[in-house]
Amino acid sequence: MTKKRTIFGVIVLLFIIICWFLYQKITDDTYKGMSIIPEEHKDIPLFKGVEPTEHQYIMKGNHWEDIYHFYMKELPGRGWQKEYTESALDDNEVDKDWSGFMSRWRKEDFDGELWISAHYNQSEDQTEVMFDKTEILQTTTWIEDVPDSICIYQNPTAQNCTEIKDKSKIEQIIRFINEAVDTNKAVDSRNETLIIDLNDSKVNVFYVDGKEIFLKSEKGTKLMKPEHEFLELLIEK
Repeated sequence: MTKKRTIFGVIVLLFIIICWFLYQKITDDTYKGMSIIPEEHKDIPLFKGVEPTEHQYIMKGNHWEDIYHFYMKELPGRGWQKEYTESALDDNEVDKDWSGFMSRWRKEDFDGELWISAHYNQSEDQTEVMFDKTEILQTTTWIEDVPDSICIYQNPTAQNCTEIKDKSKIEQIIRFINEAVDTNKAVDSRNETLIIDLNDSKVNVFYVDGKEIFLKSEKGTKLMKPEHEFLELLIEK
C-alpha cells in the first residue's frame, strides 16, 4: 500500500512539474514582447475582455474610449499619478476618432514610468492596447537656434525636398523635436520615414499610424507620442 502511494505521489509530482513547464512556455510566448505584464501587478488593472498577443493586448471592435475612461478612473485610486495624457477626444476632427489615446503614469514605489496607450485598428476591426515600462523621462535640447529654412524629404530615397520658410512652422517643428523624450530603445519597425534637413544636422522621423514616433540624429534617439500635429507639419499634401 505504501509503495502504491509513493508511486502515485511521484506521478502527481511529475504531472505538476510538467504542467508548470507548459504554463511557463505558454506565458513566455504570449508575453515575450512586453516590458511589463499587468497581470503580475495588483495595482495595474486589466480592462475586461482584452487578450494578450506577444507585444500588445487586443479586443474585437472599437473600445478604446471605454478603455481610456477605465484607466483615467481606476489608476489614481490605486496610487498612480498621471504625468501626461492625450486622446482623440481632445480633437474635434471626426476622422481621427479611431486614433485613441496615450498616457504616462508614475507611482512612488514603481521604478520607472508606466505608459498605457490604445487605438482602434480599422483594418483588423480590433482595439489594440499597449503597456510599457520605461525609465523616468529625460529631455535634451537638440536644436538651439531656429534656422531661416528647413527641408523635408518625404522618404529616404527622395531627391527633392519640401522647403519650409514659414518661421512659425519651423519653430513648431523644432519645439516638437526638442520636447520629445530621450530613449535608449532601438527603433522598431515603422511603415514610413521622413528626413528633416536643418542645414547643419538631420533628423530621421520614423512613424506609423497610432504608435509612438521615433526621432534619430547624430545626437541620439528620441521618442514622441503619436502626435498628428507634428506629422501634419512635415507630410506633403
